[in-house]
Amino acid sequence: MARVWKTIKGYIFWTYERGSFHYDVMVTLILIFVFLAPQFINFKDKPAVNLPHQTGIFFTTLEGNQILYNVDASVIDAQDEGMVRTNLLRVIEPISGRVSITKLERVNDSSGRIVAYRAVVRKEGPR
Repeated sequence: MARVWKTIKGYIFWTYERGSFHYDVMVTLILIFVFLAPQFINFKDKPAVNLPHQTGIFFTTLEGNQILYNVDASVIDAQDEGMVRTNLLRVIEPISGRVSITKLERVNDSSGRIVAYRAVVRKEGPR
């Protein structure tokens, strides 16, 4: 019985030399646990949720070479109308290339706070 406890104690404290029979048994048990445990044990882990609009910018193509952009207000530094247009172009042009804003409107929530900007842009030719 003392020999059995010595073997169990060796497994618990990982005292066996690398390459020995008992070392190989321990590694095999660990691998079995790693690969088979998720099949039988619910660890309650889930993949990260992929948010569809992490940048706060999304667009829809319209007819006539126009694109409708909806840009979250937190992306735009809005002090006046000119600055809003400049910052919208700064955000939109890396996505669509050279564009000009043909229509701009603010999207307000129920309390009147600006939550987004909706801009219709027209693609222009290269400079």
